Amino acid sequence: MTALTLSTAAASGLRADAIVVGVAKGPKGPVVAPGAEAVDKAYDGGLAGILETLGASGSEGEVTKLPAPSGFKAPVVVAVGLGAVPEQDDSFDAEALRRAAGVAARALAGAKKAAFALPITDAADAGAVAEGARLGAYGFDAYKETGRGDAAKNGKGPLGEAALLGGKPRDAAYKAAIARATAVTEELNRARDLVNTPPNDLNPESFAAVATAAGKEHGIKVQVLDEKALAKGGYGGILGVGAGAVAGPRLVKLSYTSAKATKHLAFVGKGITYDSGGISLKPAGHNETMKCDMAGAAAVFAAVVTAARLGLEVNVTGWLALAENMPSGSATRPGDVLRMYSGKTVEVLNTDAEGRLVLADALWKASEDKPDAIVDVATLTGAMVLALGNRTFGVMANDDAFRASIVDAAEEVGEESWPMPLPEHLRKGMDSPTADMANMGERMGGGLVAGLFLREFVGEGITWAHLDIAGPAFNEAGPFGYTPKGGTGSAVRTLVRLAELTAAGDLG
Repeated sequence: MTALTLSTAAASGLRADAIVVGVAKGPKGPVVAPGAEAVDKAYDGGLAGILETLGASGSEGEVTKLPAPSGFKAPVVVAVGLGAVPEQDDSFDAEALRRAAGVAARALAGAKKAAFALPITDAADAGAVAEGARLGAYGFDAYKETGRGDAAKNGKGPLGEAALLGGKPRDAAYKAAIARATAVTEELNRARDLVNTPPNDLNPESFAAVATAAGKEHGIKVQVLDEKALAKGGYGGILGVGAGAVAGPRLVKLSYTSAKATKHLAFVGKGITYDSGGISLKPAGHNETMKCDMAGAAAVFAAVVTAARLGLEVNVTGWLALAENMPSGSATRPGDVLRMYSGKTVEVLNTDAEGRLVLADALWKASEDKPDAIVDVATLTGAMVLALGNRTFGVMANDDAFRASIVDAAEEVGEESWPMPLPEHLRKGMDSPTADMANMGERMGGGLVAGLFLREFVGEGITWAHLDIAGPAFNEAGPFGYTPKGGTGSAVRTLVRLAELTAAGDLG
């Protein structure tokens, strides 16, 4: 991955392949952003005019390359758009810096080193630029010829090093910001790798092996329940979903504990390593990206490992509910009734509504530890995509204040979310004449119905929230900002921030 360094060197004297500067969209044309003063001076104060002549406006995501001024050791200046000039002062928000750094890193794929002369006024800004650069430089080429070690030679490898000009290498706050950015981005990119791995190589067993290896590396206790243990324990939801697959299901528990912790968070992730829809087979055109249906489990896994790497003073337990949803002679059929781990019976009306079944068992199991709060993460419903689009995840909860805290945390780290209700009148649609309830309800408001289903399996008195990341978990369009095509690592940063806030006592 892209190396991160803090540098006090002058832009002109740093040996690099390029110098990255920010340009904002002003009322009368592009405006050179703070951090690039030395570069602008070398152009005799005319950098904005040159960029405008080249067609630049400062719009977000815009990249303009031009020869570096005479005397600079870097041959190229890369001007990246930051969006509109801030109304109040020259301070750009963290997300604008992340996105600009991500765009620049992607534009510099194959380069060995780039100097980032973006607006860095404090350690938080440095952390944002560092995150954006590492996330934007991400690429998944494990299954291509370029993935065999010659990617950089072909000019397709990630940016080798991002040197942050204006950083303070000896300042504790700056060093901590870079260390945090390193841990978060490494684990988020690992989550992206998992989502992008084809399902013939990633199944419940191999995913559990990845979690086990990471646990050994980072001091996390890992417990894996296989088919026999699940059957003995009565995990009817997970077993029912995985019944049609050759690769058996797993329930993985990752436990990070801190000796100084006073709070305990549980994260539960949907981990359908491939979702065919089961007997209720998905229509043509809806199967090709279903390797991403384990993105919730990937996010939970990454968040727990990140919490351990950062040494957060909070206990964090991650639950990965892993199964393949396949059609076969042994698959669960529409009309079957499953007895869940909680003892509740569920009539399966649609086997493609499988995520809620594996989550239900994991939620009830997580509740037995009586954590202070449970957050589940899942690519759960197409209805949420219809409601919120491809870049925003929905947040439902049994506590309005907790839901608001999650939305605030997501905004703080640059993830788009939206609070969603749990209307009580929709619960009746899941009544079943055969079982305690059905796994389907009213079609309209299907994302909310799924949330109401999950609520049934949260232990009494436990604060709970549900994140439906079906839209932003997998980007089928072109890359933007620091977000690549394919797996995105959605919700990882939100979960990590929740853990940080809980450790600090700042989460209600």
